[in-house]
Amino acid sequence: MKALIVDDERLARKELTSLLASHPEIEIVDEAANAEEAVEKIEQHDPDVVFLDIQMPGKTGFEMLEDMERVPQVIFTTAYDEFALKAFEFNALDYLLKPIQPERLTESLNKVTIKAAKGSSKDQKLGSHDQVFVKDGDKCWFVKLEDVRLFESDGNYIKVYFDKFKPMIHKSLNALDERLDDRHFFRASRKHIINLGWVESIDTWFNGGLLVQLKGGEKIEVSRRQSARFREMMSL
Repeated sequence: MKALIVDDERLARKELTSLLASHPEIEIVDEAANAEEAVEKIEQHDPDVVFLDIQMPGKTGFEMLEDMERVPQVIFTTAYDEFALKAFEFNALDYLLKPIQPERLTESLNKVTIKAAKGSSKDQKLGSHDQVFVKDGDKCWFVKLEDVRLFESDGNYIKVYFDKFKPMIHKSLNALDERLDDRHFFRASRKHIINLGWVESIDTWFNGGLLVQLKGGEKIEVSRRQSARFREMMSL
């Protein structure tokens, strides 16, 4: 299991490296001292897990993840106190409080789900098993794309529908559409991209269009221009 350590403090990186020596299943492929360097090394090594400090000079760990299209598996390492981390814990983020305890490190490693087969981050489309990082105020989520039922454009932002949440990310729907695997996601209109795995029912609509109801309850109109392609994809 390939790991990358990201921390602006050299001694913190050295301490974590020492602790990980007790876990032969972990191969430390590299280290990074800031977010910019970390992104380059993630692209270079394609690690299975990243140990990521939250507070760093320049971009924080959160800001780094928000800028990434494909987000790796992450274990946060932080000096934040436990109370400040309640929001992250609630959203099932893995984290280690500094100074890191060996027992807590073992627990955190056991929580990380590693993908069995991964390709190049640069060339592959974003598929249903990839995950994105979403931050809305004090709440953060690692969301598998298979759990996202709908993307909705809202000005310069996109509303991400998953579970009972609808946080916003600062991206354009056109840019996202180019990156998503069209075997799993469909551009229903200028405003919506739907997850085909969440389609519950399909009805005819005005002017040759279609009305799709998702399992989450949302009703999305498929434009007349896109209806023929949608029928073909859904074998209607």
